[in-house]
Amino acid sequence: MKVLKFLVSAIVVLALVGVVGFFFLGQSSQSGTAPGLADGRLSPCPEAPNCVSSEAGTAPEKQVDSFALDQWDALPGAISAIGGTITTNEDGYIAAEFSSDIFGFVDDLEVRRGENGVEVRSGSRVGYSDAGVNAARVAQLRAGLGN
Repeated sequence: MKVLKFLVSAIVVLALVGVVGFFFLGQSSQSGTAPGLADGRLSPCPEAPNCVSSEAGTAPEKQVDSFALDQWDALPGAISAIGGTITTNEDGYIAAEFSSDIFGFVDDLEVRRGENGVEVRSGSRVGYSDAGVNAARVAQLRAGLGN
């Protein structure tokens, strides 16, 4: 009986530690900003599997297609329609934030107008894995634009 009580207590403590940890990670993600442009391009994705990008040189498992140039003007509305809050919209660059319902994790979606298309990057600010959320967000944006 004592062993069972100990095991239940240990599981409860571990669960609480996990919930508290996720809460603090979510809070820390709220104080950052989008990575922005680096040498006129969207910042590269980190090695962690929590980011996708259409920029040339992106690892194949993180690569998504760019958007057509003629979709640029529709992007702010489409981003807002899927739950994004636009934080920057200037000079061929748009940055938006998306917050998760649970724990308030913030992800950044960025687009820049290139010569041949609109490049896109969607990535988590904190953590390692995103369970495919950023790739799904770009697909949702694409669907909202009629692609």
